[in-house]
Parts: sequence; C-alpha cells; structure tokens
Amino acid sequence: MTSSNLRAVTFDAGGTLLFPHPSAAVTYAEVGRRRGSRLTPEVIGPRFATAFARQEQADNLRGHRTNEQREEERWRRIVADVLDDVTDVESCFAELFQHYSRPEAWRCPEDAAEVLAALHDRGCVLALASNYDRRLHSVKAGLPALARIEHVVISAEVGWRKPAAEFFVAVCRSVGCAPEHTLFVGDDLANDYEGARAAGMWPVLYDPREEYAHVPARITSLRQLLEEDYLRTCME
Repeated sequence: MTSSNLRAVTFDAGGTLLFPHPSAAVTYAEVGRRRGSRLTPEVIGPRFATAFARQEQADNLRGHRTNEQREEERWRRIVADVLDDVTDVESCFAELFQHYSRPEAWRCPEDAAEVLAALHDRGCVLALASNYDRRLHSVKAGLPALARIEHVVISAEVGWRKPAAEFFVAVCRSVGCAPEHTLFVGDDLANDYEGARAAGMWPVLYDPREEYAHVPARITSLRQLLEEDYLRTCME
C-alpha cells in the first residue's frame, strides 16, 4: 500500500492530541490541598503513574470490556490511590472528574490544527479514537484545533477499550474505511501501535520524547504526517 491509498487518519486523544494543562500532578495536588492533602506534584506524579497502571491491568484482566460505569470507577480508584491523605476522597474525585470534562483543562500540540486541516484538505476522513468516556465529546467540541475531526470513537460507548480488536472494528465502521486504508496515530505502544497493527491498520507511534527509537513507524511531531516520503515509508 502507498500513501495514495490512504482514506482515513485516526488519532488517539490523551497523550497524542490532548495534554492536561496544567499537568495532572499539579491539578491533583491543588484539589487535594483543599481537602487536607500535603502531597506535592513531585510526589503525586509517580503515584499517579502507578495507580493508572494498576487500573490498566485491571481492565486487561476484564478482557478490555468497559462502559461508562467502569470508566468512572477506574478514575474513582485512581483518585483514591493517589490522594490517600485527604479528608473527603469522593469530593476530590467529583471535582477532578468534572474538571477533565472541560476543554480548558486540556491543550493540543501547537501543530495539531495545521496538520488536521492539511489532512482534511487532502480528502482524509479524520477521527478521534480513545479509551475515554462521554466527557471527550465536550472536550473535543470546545477545542478549535480539533474542529476538522468529524468522528469520535470512545471506548465507554463502544464497550471495548484499546487494544481490543473490537475497538478498532468500531473505528473502521465509524470512518467508513477498511483497516488497510486507515492510519492510526497514538502514543501508547501496546494500546495504539500494536493494537492498530493487529487490527490490520497502518500504525504510527507518536513519540515526541523519542523513547521508542526501535519502532519503525514513529513520529516525533505531528507535522511529519504531512511528509509524503515519510508516509510512504510508514505504509510499506
């Protein structure tokens, strides 16, 4: 396949097109402080990573099945694990869950709008496909950089989390393209890159920190998606 056969480009959300601003560690520390926590962002960062990984493992054991209730549960448990010294963990969860439903809690990469507009002008169908919940709709709707994206595929709505094959089937159904005509761009090696490849798509790993030099199809900036020679290499 060559880049001339490309019909759709699908992007992961968190870590690819969406980044919390300020960082999750800073926000968790601020919310926790109002309820008695003494944890600093420097302490919270590793705790968050550990708690998140624990819930990823729990979902793996569930066979990647999910729904809105499960997504709320996973974040409630993450908050409880991270902010274990607060006076009211449930109110912390409620505030944080609501916070991340707001567009202003997120930032897009500076080249996102330019790249999405260029891909749209080339005739590509664009989609956002994420292990997320209904909050992604309000986040996406409030970020002008993502205005060119027409399709949103959310794990809680389709019932499967990446890297389940069923999630990628839902992506192809949404964009109306076969896997072999679809590029999937994401920052997670297992969920995005390997999951999309196993589903027959063309995966591209978004690696702005250059942590995965061994991965053949990777980009360090979204603008690389506009380079014809690079796309051809990714899709060979």
